[in-house]
Amino acid sequence: MKAGKLDIGSKLILAPMAEITDSAFRKICRDYGAGLTFTQMVSADGVIKNNFNTLRYLVFSRQEKPIGVQVLGREPEILKNAVNELINFQPDVIDLNGGCPASKVCKFDMGAKLLDDTFQLGKIVTTMVKAAGNIPVSVKLRLGKNNKKINIIENAKVCEENGASFIIVHARTREDKYSSQPLMHWVGEVKQKIKIPVVVNGSLFEPAEIVKVLKDTGADSAMIARGALGNPFIFSRFNAIYETGTDPGSPSLQEIKSVCLKHTEYCTSEMDETAAINKMKKHIIWYFKEYKGIEFLMDKIFSVKTFNVLIELIDEHINNIDNEFYKNDTTEDFRRKFNEKVIFWSDN
Repeated sequence: MKAGKLDIGSKLILAPMAEITDSAFRKICRDYGAGLTFTQMVSADGVIKNNFNTLRYLVFSRQEKPIGVQVLGREPEILKNAVNELINFQPDVIDLNGGCPASKVCKFDMGAKLLDDTFQLGKIVTTMVKAAGNIPVSVKLRLGKNNKKINIIENAKVCEENGASFIIVHARTREDKYSSQPLMHWVGEVKQKIKIPVVVNGSLFEPAEIVKVLKDTGADSAMIARGALGNPFIFSRFNAIYETGTDPGSPSLQEIKSVCLKHTEYCTSEMDETAAINKMKKHIIWYFKEYKGIEFLMDKIFSVKTFNVLIELIDEHINNIDNEFYKNDTTEDFRRKFNEKVIFWSDN
């Protein structure tokens, strides 16, 4: 997929996720073949006010490029000023969030609430594009307010007409949030109506499924959110299917252990050991979510305080799995709750 100077080829995109897409997680996903990653979403207002908690999300190294920044806002002037600040960080994409369905966002007419006013959306996009210069501006959209008011075609067209380089379509409405099945056929409808690239998003968990969705919709790429949690392998497996036609399959337990340790090392390079271990606990649960004994791991891991004890716990858990120590299999229930965002440990 090409957008301005950005060219990620056939690779997938890591979505921005609150409290998740920090530098360590972005690096892991890049290691496994993500073509583009995003920092955590930032507030336009926070950017122009130099809010510390906002600006710290924007820190990334040159080795992480290409990288995008997603901004949340509603006022064209504020977003223009925010973009003027963001370009100093030299991201490869600046994305407008028009997809977040959270009540705490929509009540301020931001996120997916922008979908209700196509004219205002156009004003915002053209303002951001002018301010961004040669940095591509993308827009993340949902299908509309609800199933009775789907206006994705109108919103996609106005984004294109006002200079957006590509759009990301989360194939649900605002009222659907994350519980229903995404309506992927709408992505195909959008792709037929506009010329700029279209990226599909929404409950993409399996590499083969992503390949099929791209084929069925004609989308130029896919953005992966929850599908990458505990599963950076989704990127390498997709790349393998695309390049060779063969899925190398799920990782071994030893490969999962290896990525857990590497991810933890990335964390400890940026913060102290205690903070890194606390941040990694949810990730390690996600890494082992497909295996029996998830309750054992959840019960034990939250009391871990050191890197050495963490390694011991991972080794013990892998040994228990290998020796079929766990008899009750609740992974399906855990996976269902995870997919429905019942078990997620994040505000995004």
